[in-house]
Amino acid sequence: MFKNHFRIAWRNLIKRKVFTAINILGLAVGFGSSILIYLFLNYHLSFDNFHANSDRIYRMVTEEHRDDIEYDPSVPPAFAKTFLNEYDYAEKVAKIVNYDGLVVDMEINGVESKFKEDIVFAEEDFFKIFNFPLVDGSNNISLAAPNTAVLTETAANRLFGKTDIVGETFVLENDRTIQITGILKDLPKTTFLKSELFVSFDNVKDFFEFAGSESWGGITTNLQCYSLLRPNQDISTIETALLELPIKHRAKSKNKHIYRLQPLAEAHLDPAYGGLDPTLLWVFGIIGLFLIIIASINFINISTAQAFYRSKEIGVRKVLGSFKQHLFWQFLSETFVIGLFALLIGIGLAILFLPSFNALFQIELSAYNLLNTQFIVFLTLVLLIVSFLSGSYPGILMSRIVPVLALKGKLDHNDTGGATTRKILVVAQFAISITLIAATLIISRQIDYAVNTDLGFDKDFVVMVDIPSELDPVQLNGLKERLGQITGVKNVSACLSSPGGSNSNWGTSIRYHNKAEPEEFSIEIKAGDTNYLNTFDIPLIAGRNFFESDSLAEVLVNERLGEKLGLNSPEEMLGKKFEASGGSVKATIVGVVKDFHDTDFTHAINPVFIGAKNSWFSELAIKINNTNTALTLEQIGEEWSNAFSGYIYEYRFLDERVAEQYETEQRYLSLSKVFSALAILIGCLGLYGLILFYVGQRTKEIGIRKVLGSNVANILALFSMDFFKLILIAGLFATPIAWYLMEQWLQGYTYRTEIHWWVFALAIFSIMVITLLTISYQTLKAAIANPIKSLRTE
Repeated sequence: MFKNHFRIAWRNLIKRKVFTAINILGLAVGFGSSILIYLFLNYHLSFDNFHANSDRIYRMVTEEHRDDIEYDPSVPPAFAKTFLNEYDYAEKVAKIVNYDGLVVDMEINGVESKFKEDIVFAEEDFFKIFNFPLVDGSNNISLAAPNTAVLTETAANRLFGKTDIVGETFVLENDRTIQITGILKDLPKTTFLKSELFVSFDNVKDFFEFAGSESWGGITTNLQCYSLLRPNQDISTIETALLELPIKHRAKSKNKHIYRLQPLAEAHLDPAYGGLDPTLLWVFGIIGLFLIIIASINFINISTAQAFYRSKEIGVRKVLGSFKQHLFWQFLSETFVIGLFALLIGIGLAILFLPSFNALFQIELSAYNLLNTQFIVFLTLVLLIVSFLSGSYPGILMSRIVPVLALKGKLDHNDTGGATTRKILVVAQFAISITLIAATLIISRQIDYAVNTDLGFDKDFVVMVDIPSELDPVQLNGLKERLGQITGVKNVSACLSSPGGSNSNWGTSIRYHNKAEPEEFSIEIKAGDTNYLNTFDIPLIAGRNFFESDSLAEVLVNERLGEKLGLNSPEEMLGKKFEASGGSVKATIVGVVKDFHDTDFTHAINPVFIGAKNSWFSELAIKINNTNTALTLEQIGEEWSNAFSGYIYEYRFLDERVAEQYETEQRYLSLSKVFSALAILIGCLGLYGLILFYVGQRTKEIGIRKVLGSNVANILALFSMDFFKLILIAGLFATPIAWYLMEQWLQGYTYRTEIHWWVFALAIFSIMVITLLTISYQTLKAAIANPIKSLRTE
C-alpha cells in the first residue's frame, strides 16, 4: 500500500513541478540552515567531554569581592600546592601558564628559522590529569626537567617540517635552549587548549616571575589551575573548606577571595569566567527552528491553496473507492517525498557553505561530522516531524472534501482550508522576518555606537608594535628617537598597552593619601612614558604631565578615581600620595586626565593611573600620518628590526584592536543578517507560490476590472494591499517581541544606543518592498494580459 502511495505521490509532484520546486527549495534552505546550526551546537556542547575521568576534572576559579563581584578563571599561584598538600580532596593538581607570541628559533639543515608561537608552560602532572597521548600511543610525557618541551604533530611539521624530532632543540626568546622530549598527537578541536607547544613550568619564571612564584598576593588570568579529584567528592564541602585559605593567606586584603571548583565540562559555556555565552546557542537553535517553521508554513499555504484545484481529482478518487485515511496518507506521502528531496539538497547546501560558516565563527567544522549515527538520527527525526507537521493539515483538509460538490465544481476556497488559515500563517512568517530585521538593525547600531563613539582617546592611525621584555632603557630611548625622525611618524610612546582595546588590563589594589586601609575598589594600571598622552590624544584636565624619571615617582589618574573616592573636583587629588600594586608603587598624583574607555562598552569606565616604569613596557605606540602609510610602516619595520635582530616584527593598528572587542557582537550581527536573508528568501518563495494561485483564481476578476477601466497600477495595488494589511498586522505582533528581546540584549551594555520607533517602521517597510517585488512579476503579467482572453479561458 505504501509503495503505491509513493508512486502516485511521485506522479502528482511531477505534474505540479513549479509548486513542487518552490516547496523543495524552501524546505532545502530550512534544512541546510538547521544542519549548520546542529553542527555548531554539537561542536560547542561537546567541548572537553572526551577526557578520561572528565567528570572528576575541575578548574579552580576565584570570585573577587570588592565594591562589586568579579569572576576570574584563575587562582593565586600558591593555591595549587596548598590544595594538593594540605587537603585530601585531589589526586593531582597542576598549573599551566599561557604566554602568547614568544619567538621560537631553530636551525634546520643549516638554515635558521624564526616563528612566533603561543606557548603553554605546564607542570608535569598536567598531562596526567588530561589524556593527551604521544604519537606512540603512550602517556609517558615528561616535562619535569627544566628546558624541556613537547609539541603536537601539526606544530612539529610547521616548525621543523617533520615529526621525528625527539631530542632536537630550539631557542626560546633568543635565550633558552629547549629540548624536545615528545611529540603529542594533534589535540581535538573541542578542547580548551589552543596552543600546540608545551614547555616545562620551571621556565615560566624567565618570562613571568609572578606566575612562577608561590604567592597569594594576586591573580593573573594567564595562569590556570586544574585538579583531578578523588572519586565521590562533594564540591560544596570542598568549597566550604577553602573559605579558610583567604583568611590564612590574605587576611589584610580588601580584595576578598572565594575559591570555587568549576567542572571542566561547564567551563566552555560559562561567560562569567570567560567562556562562550550559552545565549548564543539558544539564539542559534531558535533561529533554526524559525527557519524550519517558515518553510513548513510555505508548504502548508501552497498545499491548501492547491487543494481547491485538486478537488475534482479528490472527488474522482473518493467515487472510485478511496477512503479518508487513504487520501490522508497519500498527501502525507507527497510531503515526505518533497521533504526527502529537500533534505538531500539541504545537505549539499550545508556542505557548500560550511567553509564560509567556519570562517565567520572561527571554528573548524568538517563535513565528516555528518557521518555519524547521532547526526543521521537527528536528520531522520527532523524529516519525519517536518513532513508530518507540513503534510497532516493539508491532508486532513483534502480528505474531507465532499466528492459530489467537488465534481460539480461547487466548492469554494473555504472548503479547502480557507483564506483565514493561510493569512494567519503568512502573518506568522512576516512577524518572524520583521523581528529578525529589527534585531539586525539594533545590533548594527550598537556596534557602530561602540566602535565610532568618542572613546576618550585617539585610536586612528596608531600602530602598536611589541617590544622585548626587560628592554634596556638606553636601547629603548634610542629606538624611539630614530622612529620619531621618520617623516610619517608624528609621535612615539613606550607603554604597557593601549588605553583601550587591549587584553592587557591590569587591576591592582590602591591606598590613597596615606590611609590606613586600602580602598574597596581596584584601579587599572596603564603604564606609559611622557609621550603617552600626546600619542593617544588624551586630554589633561588638571595638573601637569609627569616628568621623565628612572623611578615611578609621579603618576596621572583619571576623573573616575575622584568619583570613586567621593571627591568634588579633580584638583583635590593633585599632590596626594598614592600606593598601588602591593606597595611596589609609591608616587604622587601630579595630573588628572579626562576619562576614557579602558575596556569595552559592557563595562563601566574604571579608575586608572598612568605612570612610567621601564620594566612594565611591552609595546610601542606609534602615531603616524594618514599619507603614504605603506612607506612609513616599512621604515618603522626597518628601524625595529635593526634594534631587535633576533625577534619578529609585527604590528597592529589600534582601531582594529578596539574593533576586536566586539567580535561576539559582530558574529551576532552576521548571524542576524544571514538568517534574516534566509527567512526572507523562504518567505518570498512561499509568497511567489501563493500569488500564482491567487492570480489564477482571480483571472476573470482581473479581466472584468480592465474592461471596466482599471489600469495596471490599480490591479497591482489590489493584490499588494491584501499582503500589506497582513504585513502591518505582523508588525503589530513583531514590534513588542523584537523590542523586548533587544532591550534585554542591550541590558548587557553600560554604554548603549537607544531603541527608536523608526527601526521597526523600517523593518516593516523593508518587508513591504520585498513583498511588492516578489508579487509584481506575476501580478503585472496578469494585469497586462488581454482581458478578452482572460474572460474566455476562465
